Amino acid sequence: MTQTVIGLIGGMSWESSAVYYRLINERVRERRGGHHSARCLMWSFDFAQIEALQHAGRWDAAAALLVDAARRLERGGADVLVLCTNTMHRMAEAVQAGTALPLLHIADPTAARIRAAGMRRVGLLGTAFTMEQDFYKGRLARRHGLDVLVPGDEDRATVHRVIYDELVRGRVEASSRRAYREVIARLAARGAEAVILGCTEIMLLVGPEDSPVPLFDTTAIHAEAAVDWALGSAPR
Repeated sequence: MTQTVIGLIGGMSWESSAVYYRLINERVRERRGGHHSARCLMWSFDFAQIEALQHAGRWDAAAALLVDAARRLERGGADVLVLCTNTMHRMAEAVQAGTALPLLHIADPTAARIRAAGMRRVGLLGTAFTMEQDFYKGRLARRHGLDVLVPGDEDRATVHRVIYDELVRGRVEASSRRAYREVIARLAARGAEAVILGCTEIMLLVGPEDSPVPLFDTTAIHAEAAVDWALGSAPR
């Protein structure tokens, strides 16, 4: 059986992109056995360039870079695109419009997994861009019927700070884990049946043992969806 070539747009940050690469290859090995691994290409950004554009609000410039990366992967032989970040799905439509390749949107398999678990009201953790803007919450609500809760102002600031000051720099601090546990507990107290780890680095910090409700790790879910597509077991 011939595998689809997965085109990964990574480096945002490389900490989670490395996890994508590992998870995708582990999943292929589990599914196909033996010495099998994934056929994939990765374009990895210098995250400092992307971070500066994000915080300057220069989303059009960031979108142009993503489209260029997608086209490079297409020319390299990729069959499908995986954008290894939640925040940069703000430009998902531009990326999709800029290439003939299908883009596997990170929110869709995450929402499908939540609905399959019989849940509807979920908390969302991520960068301030993901938690506060509509590109992500709106897709979860309009396409998938989820009721999305985000943390309050101070908690959002904490979640965002930890991502940019620590996790994308490879720092995992016990004090930040405690802070995230408290944020998650407050979302659960407001009625969240589960919490989406809506930044691909958050899984480096917290796991199921840190939450009173189920956690949905978008990194792992997205990687699994990419393998399902590559091996022909996902809807096209």
